Amino acid sequence: MQTALAPEFQGTDAGREAEAILRKCVHCGFCTATCPTYQLLGDELDGPRGRIYLIKQVLEGHTPTRDTQVHLDRCLTCRNCETTCPSGVQYGHLIDIGRQVVEAKVPRPPAEARTRAWLRRGLTSPLFGPAMRLGQSVRGWLPASLQAKVPERRDAGAWPKRSHARKVLLLEGCVQPSMAPSINSATARVLDAAGIECVLARGQGCCGAVKFHLADAEGGLRQMRANIDAWWPHIERGVAQGGVEAIVINASGCGAMVKDYGHLLRHDPRYAERAEKVSALARDVSELLPDIADALRGRVRAPAGTLAWHPPCTLQHGQRLRGGVEQHLGALGFKLRPAAQEPHLCCGSAGTYSVLQPELSVQLRDRKLGHLVGERAADRPAAVLSANIGCITHLQSGTDVPVRHWIEALDEALSASK
Repeated sequence: MQTALAPEFQGTDAGREAEAILRKCVHCGFCTATCPTYQLLGDELDGPRGRIYLIKQVLEGHTPTRDTQVHLDRCLTCRNCETTCPSGVQYGHLIDIGRQVVEAKVPRPPAEARTRAWLRRGLTSPLFGPAMRLGQSVRGWLPASLQAKVPERRDAGAWPKRSHARKVLLLEGCVQPSMAPSINSATARVLDAAGIECVLARGQGCCGAVKFHLADAEGGLRQMRANIDAWWPHIERGVAQGGVEAIVINASGCGAMVKDYGHLLRHDPRYAERAEKVSALARDVSELLPDIADALRGRVRAPAGTLAWHPPCTLQHGQRLRGGVEQHLGALGFKLRPAAQEPHLCCGSAGTYSVLQPELSVQLRDRKLGHLVGERAADRPAAVLSANIGCITHLQSGTDVPVRHWIEALDEALSASK
């Protein structure tokens, strides 16, 4: 697909990248078959191909409208289309560019602008933790719409105190420590049992995804640089001198973003080289499962029931990690069952999407739960496992079947064998 960039985009980094991505587009439409919003709405402009044309028009100088903005907003950035695309179109990078350009040109309605500003600031604020704890203490009195966003309080358990020669950095995340502190603690305990020590770097924070995907690219990049600064002393020391071998992330959305640091900061003279190194060291915790499974074999009492498995989009499409959790947990005795249909489709969480697009988000959630949990009591799993705090919270809001991170289930199975 050829394009003639408007003068304002010619010679810019964003313009050059968008032009290179558009050149790969062949207008085949395979992506529409796996796009969640196209499946729901049946509108070409609510599928990847249509959105690509909207972005192309804007980059060629056409004035974007509020309708342009709405169609781009409805995209979940699940990147299912990238997995499907035979031409290797990097749609995720293109939609980021398109949203940034349209955001600068199309004013938002005041109420919508306020909500997005609150999300950018509130979710990454130090006040989020106290606010979440307050919400959990009065959860029973909250309206149903708020209860869905405030998970029940869960005990984190003890953090392991042993030291190991193998060390990894663990990204704590911005909302996860407050919403589900047991995920990080379970990760540390499982890795400790496998002979790997989790290190928490002082000064690390949000991976940058919240602000970056809400069209505050500079705010997101600042958070990325702050994380690199916090991690770098542990990285540059080198493994032989007690440094870390990897940066481990147990929220797959954060993992997809950290693995993109090298790309997003490639033009930053101060951070480009370090960002590339950070991306190379980033690992979803499931990528450590071969070592974990080997170390824990014979030490795990797997649950007796069947567990439904929902791989988040950021795991199977963003990071292209498929099958590892089922394979290695299966080897430890877990009975994992993927969704009966459409295991590739998004659950509707998608970061802040469930707040900004509640109707579409709930439709996708209920569609996903229908395939995971089923309608017959005989088909109900003992629990639903996933790998991202957003998916876990969103799915839990639509079912009474427990929804957990797979690392929590493994931690419990490890404890049960003692």
